[in-house]
Amino acid sequence: MASTSSRRPNAAAGVPAICVLAAMLAAPPAWGAEQAPAAASSKPCSVCGKVESVRKLESTKPTSGVGAVAGGVVGGVVGHQVGSGRGRTLATVAGAGAGAFAGNKVEKKKNTNQAYEIGVRMQDGSLRTVKSTTAPPVGQAVTLKGDVLQAAGGKAK
Repeated sequence: MASTSSRRPNAAAGVPAICVLAAMLAAPPAWGAEQAPAAASSKPCSVCGKVESVRKLESTKPTSGVGAVAGGVVGGVVGHQVGSGRGRTLATVAGAGAGAFAGNKVEKKKNTNQAYEIGVRMQDGSLRTVKSTTAPPVGQAVTLKGDVLQAAGGKAK
């Protein structure tokens, strides 16, 4: 009997290739394929939000009169250096008046505090309001812990 030398493929040799192919088809591709966002199933961040509004607040303490008195004295001394006779008297009075006015303005500006009221729309939909000495831009992502406002991933405001 003559033996035939026809080779039949070994069935066992194809098993590893089929397993590799099945594993590749079962695993999600690692490049560019869109996956469902994991954040959609989790609850929103309780301290995360976006700046929705910024309102400038100014508060002034009443002037004590020290600025007006100091300005009046300085203005009077400077005015006294001008002219002679009745002109010197007039310059002294005018200098004292102008100095008192300017001194009062300087004291008022010194006693003015500037702050901002910032409305933050939280991820859970609530609106929180905080005060800060700096104003973040509207639309900026922020975190809010207590009354401390921080740029998302940044420093306290």
